[in-house]
Amino acid sequence: MPAFAPLLILLAISWWPLTILPLLSTAATQSSALAVPRAGPVVPAGPASISLDGTPLNHLLLDARSGQLYVGAVNVLYHLSPDLQLLSQGRTGPKLDNPDCLPPIDPKDCTLARETDNTNKILLLEEGAGQQRSLIVCGTVLQGICEKRSLGNVSEVLYQTSNPVDTQYVAANDPRVSTVGVLVEQKGTRLMLVGRGYTSKGPGGIPPITTRRLAPSPHHSAPAFSHEELGKLVVGSYSEYNNHFITALHHKRHVYFLFYRRDVWGKKEYRTYVSRLCVEGDPSFYSYVEVPLTCGQSYNLAQAATLGSHRGAPALFIAMAAGQTSASTPTADSALCVYGMGQLDEALQRAQLLCYTQEGRGATSQEEAYIEYEVSSKCLRLPPTSVTDYPCGGEHTPSPIASAVPLEATPVLTRATLLSAVAATTEAGHTIALLGDKTGQLHKVFVQTDGSGALYDSVLVDEKSPVSTDLLLDPTGQSLYVLTERKVSRLPVAECERRADCHSCLQVHDPYCGWCVLEGRCTRKMECSRHRQPHHWLWSYDRGQRCVSVQSLVPASQSRDNQTEVSFTVAQLPALSGNESLSCSFGELPPRPAVVTASRISCQSPAPELLPSNPEGSDHMSLRVSLMFGSVTISHTNMTFYDCRAVGLLNRTSPCMACVGSRWPCHWCALDELCTHSKHCPRQPIIYNAGDAMTPHGVDSCPCVWGLQGSPLVPVGFDKELFLEGRNLDMFEDEEDYTCVVYIEGKSLMLPATLVKSELKTHTFKCSAQQFQYSAKKLEYSAPVFLLRGQQRIDSAPHLHLKLYDCSVGQSDCSQCRAVSEEYRCVWCGGERPSCVYSDACAAGQEERCPPPLITKVTGPLEGGIRVTVWGSNLGQRFEDVRTGVSVAGVSCLPLPEEYIISTRIVCELQPSEHPNQGPVSVTVLDAERGQSLHSFTYQDPQLIGIVPDKGPVSGGTLLTVQGSQLLTGLKRDLKAYVGLQPCYIVDEANDTQLVCRTSPINQTAELTVKVLFGKAERTVGSVAFRYLEDPVITDATPAESFYGGGRAISVSGKNLDVVQRPMMSMWVEPVGNYLVRRKRHQLVKNPHVIFNQSLCTNITYDKMTCLTPQVPPDSKVLDVWFELDNVRVDFESIKGKSFTYHPDPQLYKLNSDSPDQPYRFKPGGVIAVEGKGLTLAMTREEVVARLGNKKCEVKTLDSTHLYCEPPEEQPLSTDELEMPSLLVMMGKLEFDLGPVQYDSDILSSVPLAAQVGLAAGAAVVVLVVLVIILMYRRKSKQALRDYKKVLVQLETLEINVGDQCRKEFTDLMTEMMDLSSDVGGPGIPLLDYRTYAERIFFPGQRGAPLSQNLDLPDSRRQTVVQGLGQLNNLLNNRLFLIRFIHTLEAQQSFSQRDRGYVASLLTMALHDKLEYFTDVMKTLLGDLVQQYVAKNPKLMLRRTETVVEKMLTNWMSICLYSFLKVCKTVVAFHVSALRIGEIIPFVCHQTLNVLVKSGVEVQPFPVKVLDTDTITQVKDKILDQIYKGAPFSQRPSANSLDLEWRSGQAGHLTLSDDDVTAVVQGRWKKINTLQHYKVPDGATVALIPRCQGSVVSGVNQVFQTGEKTPMLEVEEEEGLRLWHLVKSSEDPEIPKHRKSSMRERERAKAIPEIYLTRLLSMKGTLQKFVDDVFVAILSTKRPPPIAVRFFFDFLDDMAEKHGIDDPETVHIWKTNSLPLRFWVNILKNPQFVFDIQVTDSVDAVLSVIAQTFIDSCTTSEHKVGRDSPVNKLLYAREIPRYKELVERYYSDIHNAVSGCYQEMNSTLTELSGSFASEMNSLVALHELYKYINKYYDQVIMSLEEDPTGQKMQLAYRLQQVAALVENKVTDL
Repeated sequence: MPAFAPLLILLAISWWPLTILPLLSTAATQSSALAVPRAGPVVPAGPASISLDGTPLNHLLLDARSGQLYVGAVNVLYHLSPDLQLLSQGRTGPKLDNPDCLPPIDPKDCTLARETDNTNKILLLEEGAGQQRSLIVCGTVLQGICEKRSLGNVSEVLYQTSNPVDTQYVAANDPRVSTVGVLVEQKGTRLMLVGRGYTSKGPGGIPPITTRRLAPSPHHSAPAFSHEELGKLVVGSYSEYNNHFITALHHKRHVYFLFYRRDVWGKKEYRTYVSRLCVEGDPSFYSYVEVPLTCGQSYNLAQAATLGSHRGAPALFIAMAAGQTSASTPTADSALCVYGMGQLDEALQRAQLLCYTQEGRGATSQEEAYIEYEVSSKCLRLPPTSVTDYPCGGEHTPSPIASAVPLEATPVLTRATLLSAVAATTEAGHTIALLGDKTGQLHKVFVQTDGSGALYDSVLVDEKSPVSTDLLLDPTGQSLYVLTERKVSRLPVAECERRADCHSCLQVHDPYCGWCVLEGRCTRKMECSRHRQPHHWLWSYDRGQRCVSVQSLVPASQSRDNQTEVSFTVAQLPALSGNESLSCSFGELPPRPAVVTASRISCQSPAPELLPSNPEGSDHMSLRVSLMFGSVTISHTNMTFYDCRAVGLLNRTSPCMACVGSRWPCHWCALDELCTHSKHCPRQPIIYNAGDAMTPHGVDSCPCVWGLQGSPLVPVGFDKELFLEGRNLDMFEDEEDYTCVVYIEGKSLMLPATLVKSELKTHTFKCSAQQFQYSAKKLEYSAPVFLLRGQQRIDSAPHLHLKLYDCSVGQSDCSQCRAVSEEYRCVWCGGERPSCVYSDACAAGQEERCPPPLITKVTGPLEGGIRVTVWGSNLGQRFEDVRTGVSVAGVSCLPLPEEYIISTRIVCELQPSEHPNQGPVSVTVLDAERGQSLHSFTYQDPQLIGIVPDKGPVSGGTLLTVQGSQLLTGLKRDLKAYVGLQPCYIVDEANDTQLVCRTSPINQTAELTVKVLFGKAERTVGSVAFRYLEDPVITDATPAESFYGGGRAISVSGKNLDVVQRPMMSMWVEPVGNYLVRRKRHQLVKNPHVIFNQSLCTNITYDKMTCLTPQVPPDSKVLDVWFELDNVRVDFESIKGKSFTYHPDPQLYKLNSDSPDQPYRFKPGGVIAVEGKGLTLAMTREEVVARLGNKKCEVKTLDSTHLYCEPPEEQPLSTDELEMPSLLVMMGKLEFDLGPVQYDSDILSSVPLAAQVGLAAGAAVVVLVVLVIILMYRRKSKQALRDYKKVLVQLETLEINVGDQCRKEFTDLMTEMMDLSSDVGGPGIPLLDYRTYAERIFFPGQRGAPLSQNLDLPDSRRQTVVQGLGQLNNLLNNRLFLIRFIHTLEAQQSFSQRDRGYVASLLTMALHDKLEYFTDVMKTLLGDLVQQYVAKNPKLMLRRTETVVEKMLTNWMSICLYSFLKVCKTVVAFHVSALRIGEIIPFVCHQTLNVLVKSGVEVQPFPVKVLDTDTITQVKDKILDQIYKGAPFSQRPSANSLDLEWRSGQAGHLTLSDDDVTAVVQGRWKKINTLQHYKVPDGATVALIPRCQGSVVSGVNQVFQTGEKTPMLEVEEEEGLRLWHLVKSSEDPEIPKHRKSSMRERERAKAIPEIYLTRLLSMKGTLQKFVDDVFVAILSTKRPPPIAVRFFFDFLDDMAEKHGIDDPETVHIWKTNSLPLRFWVNILKNPQFVFDIQVTDSVDAVLSVIAQTFIDSCTTSEHKVGRDSPVNKLLYAREIPRYKELVERYYSDIHNAVSGCYQEMNSTLTELSGSFASEMNSLVALHELYKYINKYYDQVIMSLEEDPTGQKMQLAYRLQQVAALVENKVTDL
């Protein structure tokens, strides 16, 4: 509002009296206008929205300075104007990425990298004083790095790192994990605080809360967005403290993070927390403190939050949801809770105070504050002033602090839908919350001062699309921006201005709105200029408010002929100033001054001549009476003005009755025929209104004719006297003539009348006799009758009518005549022309009996059942007359009563006849003479011969032709056809030999008999049955486009296509500008402009057919294209995933376009070039046909603008009468005649002499130029040759050096590889026992697996828990429970892939003693899995372990094949060889040490090969590898427990170490000690001694793992020195960390790895035999394959057959995924699962190559390699085809073997159950399974209760019993 607006108001008030002087109405208008200035910012014009349909939208950001919006979506950024117009957009993805790889992504290094969607995680606006403002954008790809973009154009990137380091990883790399951020400023430096959840993939160790710099610091080398040397929240266990962040808020001097996580120390349930950090003075997060929040009893998961104000103080508004038991998944129950920021700060400060000064204990010594996040700190007893002295903590204060006492709040509002967004605002001191939910609704809530809330409005923003947490108010607070998955919407917070009147304004109950009385509009409070004065602004939300209203109006109605004073009272009239006045307005008439007296207001009614006319046909009108303040209507009511004259005129038949019976006080002047409001008539008498007390009054006092004397029936053509009865006619004193008036067909018949008698008030009038006639062709006509006294009409009763009738009308025969009611006295009169007449008019005599009827001819079958319709006359007067009197050809025909028409029609049903015959139809009416038809009725015997076609689809629609004879028997409506029990609808007019019908759909294939019903007679086709076959299926149709001209051949592929006889390609087309579908209440309305085109398909086989595209009119729009296969409709879009496209017809130009009349000259041997336009839009070269005359012109090339065709060598003949052939080009149905072509056969004329001379001179010039170029070239080439020789010498030198190095490496290899085979053939590898084997397979890489645990329970609870676990075991043996349990767990979002595998292994343990049952359940679950993948992509099934059943399959295979592994020595030999080679090859030994080994009582030296550059730890590892070769790894000592001692002589003992005082230090670098450092000579004697006193450690318990223990490059010591072994990371210590990795890569890149290919080849040769043997052992069928493999492969074959999968490749992939890739690759690559060994990095690399070879051998795709392929792919490229044959033969042999191994499999499973069940710790497994039941208890119970069978078995009740025993859970028991 402008600053001078108040002055305008004062000015308006001061000038008010002056403006009244010129003109009252003008003054009122001006004063009102001046008194209503608008305040505040301009409100945007109504709601708006924009749909961004590209990808899901994630975040919304509002620039408060410009009002513009920024939307972060998956892969896209959008920039919108305030009115939601798209200003710019930029791409952010997808990008090549994988969560396990670190950027920058190189596909060679990260083979798992794929194009990955980039989900927006952070979208913030960076403000900067004097600097460029920018947009901060962080996504999920590339480990969550951030970038800066321009605010003006979001496609412009201002900052982006190309080589990010680990400190720059900001957002979570998983779209499901939350990330929040907030910008702050510390000492002039702009920072971003980020909270992110825990991700299991990618780099670990990123704290949950970090500080990020927004620009590189001038004081540090850290780049932008790095958290290096900045504050971070230190956490002991990232996975335990997995915070799900909701938002980050900056309030005053603190930053607040809202999140929820599992309560680690309490009940393990999820809770919501708020944490706080100081913005200034806390770079190390010493001020961190958090407090839990509670909202009611059950709302524990925060969903959205915002800062707002409530009761005048800052408050935190949080949308909370009720979580599932011990789960982070919210339910639909949600609530809004409000926490005052003051109370929140008090709770946080109290926890800080208790932890600083009271060791975290409160007044009752209970722990109320503690140290969270498993860090080494604890609460202390510092001085009491510590909190005030150190409000943001310090190095000596404990942190991070957590409060054990929650901050409680009562829900403001609860909802049954999940709230997902919240915004808060205040309006005139009132708090309003705006809530979004998951269904796309926006709810408006008024928050009371007592903390309660009321929902006052809900708006649907985007149906079924959740509202995002970013719910933003514009800077003016008048509009709200709402973000959903695909749309951004702007909604006004209130729409007060849409309420046009006070009542609608108050009824909306919107706290924003109110009625501004003197301004006459609905406004917000501050927009009403007098809102502070009482009764001037009526608040809409106050339900006690009432509009200013007129309480009483006197008079409420008056005659329009009078002018009176009108007065009324007004409730809640606002006070006016002394110089202000009110006025009254009547309708559209000018306002009249109002006089205010006490509580009443008086106005003068308008003059009668000013009143508007009554509405047509009405006796009154209503005028709106308005109380006005200037031009503003304060209140109004209606006043009625009645017109008594109109009352009388509107009722001409009885004006007196209408007048005195009116609701208005009208009276009737009888002699004057006047209805008036006055009680005085010019001439008496007067009849008063019925409501008046004076007499005479009322309707009964009016003079009137009230009835006829005698019957009103009057026959036409006879003289008839009428007698009318009247009353109250004695009031007429003078004598006047009376006349009777009869009104017939628009004409008045005047009959003189005489008064017969008069008794009291009753009079009888006799009307003279008259013959009446009417022309209407109907039996009876009603004619009004009334009485005239002179020229005055006497009132008559409304029902006073004569009933004229004519017996001859409609009674054409005797029966009809006699059927007329007796009161009419109609008779059938005989004579020459008999007819129906009035009885008195019959001179020839009445006929006593009616003549016989007339009948028509029909036909019918022998069996009868046909309905015969008999038309004629004299067919009885009622149905009973003919009930038994109808026969057809001597056979009874039963009449139908509902079809009978008197005298003219009988419908009867034929009865069966014993043999074909014919005869007349006869009808006997009672005892009258029998009537017979002139024509005979024939009984026929129709016959059916055959059908065409004899097959069709089960969906029906086949046009079936039934052939036979005499098919036209009976009526058409009685003719019905059936195929089996399904109706076949007759579509064409049948003839005597055939009928055509359309088949109905059926549920399944079948062979059914065709039958035809002729009424009730049935005939069947006995020779052939109609076959219902499977519906045709179309799998492909190409191409997908055509020209408008149509005729393009579409090749259609599928199956069962030949089932359909006439397949069609169809389409809907409409002219441009019309609309096809017009909907009214969801009903389709035909559009006459729509065109339907079809074309017939040809060349139909089982799986192929060809369809020509239909033609499309020009300037038309194709609406839909489909294939019509009888009743099977296949939309083209459903086949190809895209719609069929029509393109404009191509254009081909005439060959001789310059002279179209002249032929085109063509020289033989060339091609004809045709120019055109749009030739390839919908046509290929192969489809184009070109003909020149009677021969083909072969099309060689076709592009968009040219067609080239090669005509024959000789000129073809013309196909028409023209002399020369024409070129005709055909594209589908399009034909282009491009004109005649004439072959040019003339020989070229000789070249003229002048031309020859010119050519010779030109050639000479060219030769001269060429000579000059050659001379220059020779000079340059000599110089290049000299340079080439120099380079050649350098290359030869390099070649010699490389050759020497290769020769040296080859010599070393050959000398060190001697006797390798004998080395390999050493001692074997110990096999693990079954328990350890199962533990490593079931729980890979897990410490403390359930197999090695005991049930840790207190003795007091042990027996009860064991009893409960026993009952749980019984439940698991219930198939329904187990399958429901697994499906319920998998349906939970928080049930991770790791949980799925863990649960599957626990089930395997628990059911190990019932493997047969376990197998059965697994098969059921696999069947469900097949069902899922068949619907999607069956080839992807079992590809990964993503479900419980897939891990169950892995475990099942491992159990069943353990015995096979034990007896398969080839696998053992293979792993022995791999281990030996892996140990020998990497170490090309230059030294041999003699290690003293104690053997019995003697100590003997043992030679060990090492390198002089080995570190001491590496030497110890190599010695242990040689000494303990063949011994179990778990029984050998650790290198860290031993010292290496060098012994030289008797006294020379030196302990060698990686780091001691002799280590070489150079600057900041310390070199790790090696044998070379100690100068240990070749052949030296060493010994391994215990590191501490006591015996040598004989064994350690180690977890199987891979990797070296000693760093090969550098690590950082506490003293600041950097260690190095062979290579330093960099000679420059000042290079920042984030650049070290790239320098190391460049250092390694200097090596030439190809030199070692000879080693790799030798290694392969050594291993080849073992690789071949192990592949043959796994894939050989010479001995029977394991029974489990045969059983499972048979199961997969059955599944494929059941689901109709006939693709052998799919079944091959299933078998590969289930056995080779799921089991054997795991065993080959991880021998530690089977053997007691340690796998080093080198061995792991060897096994990875072999495993990859095995994987490639099992795939069906071709193994393509080239020069650029990786070495590991090339190594076995030649062997892979041979291995593929092994795999295919293995699968084929098992498939072809005799099935029926189920019984053998059951026996094997029973044996396995008994053999290894004791190894399983089933109680621990059951207890672990119960933890998942407890976690998802409510969901499991609900799932069991929803199943009807489960209810009968009481499964939920039994589970509740288990819970009660195991956990003392309070259940519904």
